[in-house]
Amino acid sequence: MKKVLYSIVDNVAVITMNDEQSRNALSTQMTEELIAALTKANEDTHIGAIVLTGAGSSFCAGGNLAEFKQFLEMDVPELYEDGLSSTRLFQMRNQLIKPVIGAINGPALGGGTGLAALCHIAIGSEKSKLGLTELKLGLVPYVILPLVRRAVGERRMMELMLSARVLDANEAKEVGLLHEVVPHGQLLESALLQAKAIASYSPLGVKMALRAFEETAEMGVEEAMRVLSTMRLISFKSEDLREGAKAFLEKRSPQWSGK
Repeated sequence: MKKVLYSIVDNVAVITMNDEQSRNALSTQMTEELIAALTKANEDTHIGAIVLTGAGSSFCAGGNLAEFKQFLEMDVPELYEDGLSSTRLFQMRNQLIKPVIGAINGPALGGGTGLAALCHIAIGSEKSKLGLTELKLGLVPYVILPLVRRAVGERRMMELMLSARVLDANEAKEVGLLHEVVPHGQLLESALLQAKAIASYSPLGVKMALRAFEETAEMGVEEAMRVLSTMRLISFKSEDLREGAKAFLEKRSPQWSGK
């Protein structure tokens, strides 16, 4: 991978978008490498959580304007095929069994805001800025709309999309795009601390928590209760729950098997 750095800190995968010249824009190559890196971490049994961040002063500038000229010259089938990688990237939210902690280190605009919304927990530096700026270019945030709408709600999504305004870190936290704002120099440390804490829990428990959330997201209360009651049986029959209860009674750290 040339546009993405992949490293491991204890049992946390750190994925860094690394194209400072474009401010980590979501070029076709960047998108494909992000998919590959997230897939690698998601499938690695030794990884308990993922931290996603950007190199340099930006988190992600959104779409790569340098590629837009090529898009304008493509016919519809070519344009559709080229856009599939972007769609696949944001669809990964429903496939992840490892939580993604976003370390939003600077501007995260357009698709960058979509990436922040893809993260299960988003921690922003005081230097971070977020916003759906697509309308300023005559575009619409098509692919990222569902994730951002889930993060901020219906009416706020409409306002952010139509105003195309850029929010500072505290405003982004207020509307729900960020969970926490920390001093810039403490950002990666804070994200790793959160990721390591989650990675210390039962791998099966974390996986089931993500599945329970995603699978019932569009359900009514009654239907969700029925599905969750069934899913609960997996936890109650798991080795991890047995080990967790035993470790609690014996006042020791649990040794998770992920089963």
